[in-house]
Amino acid sequence: MADGFIRWYRESGATPVFAEQVELFRAHGIGLVHPVSGAAVVLDVEGEHVLMPPDELGRLLGLRVASLTMDWWISQDVDVVDTYTYEPWGCEIQTLWVDGLTSEQADSVEAAVLAAARGLPTPTRAVIVDRRGRSDPDDWDAAVLHDGEVLPAVADRVLVRDPLKGRLLRSSPELRSEETGAGLTLLSPARPL
Repeated sequence: MADGFIRWYRESGATPVFAEQVELFRAHGIGLVHPVSGAAVVLDVEGEHVLMPPDELGRLLGLRVASLTMDWWISQDVDVVDTYTYEPWGCEIQTLWVDGLTSEQADSVEAAVLAAARGLPTPTRAVIVDRRGRSDPDDWDAAVLHDGEVLPAVADRVLVRDPLKGRLLRSSPELRSEETGAGLTLLSPARPL
């Protein structure tokens, strides 16, 4: 099993929306810059912190040439690691790791991602919420990116649009369904797994 995560699949829009995402996250108490250093933090291949100006991080993400792992900050001692990936078929994927957070902190991260998924102009394909890590984030790639036949079990919640919504409801008719706007539907198990 993986660690707890929230995986956000978003279309790769013509205009990067990272600055807007930063504002939406800030409204949920999650900052891009470290409260003490005043810099954005990127993790290098060895997991060491590399400080950089927030504008430079936004520029690097806007180039869409490589995966990047960065930190979001809830406080000076509490971070959320976010792996930001661009797939060649026109999709941006962010995996935010929520293991080690309190329930309230994970609630804030989830609320921020769901607000961004509904509020940013670039369409969201899906948001997978598996806070206990019952699955691996990559388990969802085939279903979300390639219309794969294998559908992982919904652990906590998924925010999806058709055709994936219809496929999940057909394979697991016991899922609760709630329309949330922007063409997205929130699905969750009727009983927690």
